Amino acid sequence: MTPALQQALLQLRLEHPLRLTPAQASALGRATGLNENKLAQALLAQAQRLARAPVSGFAVGAIAITGSGHWYLGANLEFSGLALHHAVHAEQSAIGHAALHNERRIVKMVVSANPCGHCRQFMQELNQPELLIILPAEQHTLAALLPHAFGPADLGISTGMLGAAPAPLASDSPDPVQQAALTEANHSHAPYSHNQAGVALKLTDGRVITGRYLENAAFNPGLGPMQLALSQLSLHRAHSEHICQAVLAERTTTISQYPGAAQLLAAVSPVPLHQLALSSGSAS
Repeated sequence: MTPALQQALLQLRLEHPLRLTPAQASALGRATGLNENKLAQALLAQAQRLARAPVSGFAVGAIAITGSGHWYLGANLEFSGLALHHAVHAEQSAIGHAALHNERRIVKMVVSANPCGHCRQFMQELNQPELLIILPAEQHTLAALLPHAFGPADLGISTGMLGAAPAPLASDSPDPVQQAALTEANHSHAPYSHNQAGVALKLTDGRVITGRYLENAAFNPGLGPMQLALSQLSLHRAHSEHICQAVLAERTTTISQYPGAAQLLAAVSPVPLHQLALSSGSAS
């Protein structure tokens, strides 16, 4: 990171940026003299500092630049003692971060390392073959990095991961944490299994960290709601020992998020996972 960028971050009180507004991104560009791509690449060091990679030791940072002009940082997250499929890749982290703010389009993905095949398939779910992938020394469209791709359009899904309309799921629970999980379930992307699911984690300081299910046409690169919630926990520099309540709200179909989510939570916290079972228009 350049001294000019460090100084600009301090002046804008963005010592630990996670999400930049269009005004903040523009101000940083003016202060540093960097264009959008160069500025985002310079900020990747901030994203990489948020990585938690106890298994690989390989820190990856990513920034999702959205159609609204907001920037969302993400970083990879690994869990000691668990199978590797629980890991969250930096690209998933950044896109999930944008999804939680109900963004509808990613214009550019800026990444500190070439995206692996897993992440290319995950990004294919955006239904944006023209998506630009900005790398340290080059840039490509997603279509160029993933030729002959298989994705939602092949299964008749036109909206993509960020285009889903809220689902008609409801709960009469007065618990605000359960309602937060329900909100994420309503905004989840599950067009193949219809297993709409969301997670809410309440912390001892009163904050509620959330995650939603982001399903993939190829299934395995999908991002579970607990994975996204724990990614957000890490990005916000919170600690798992501060979790005091955990809720999974889901519409169980041929699959369920509960077994995997409970296993993942148990690896980092003794707090039990409460399951709020949902059906269209009601909950039990």
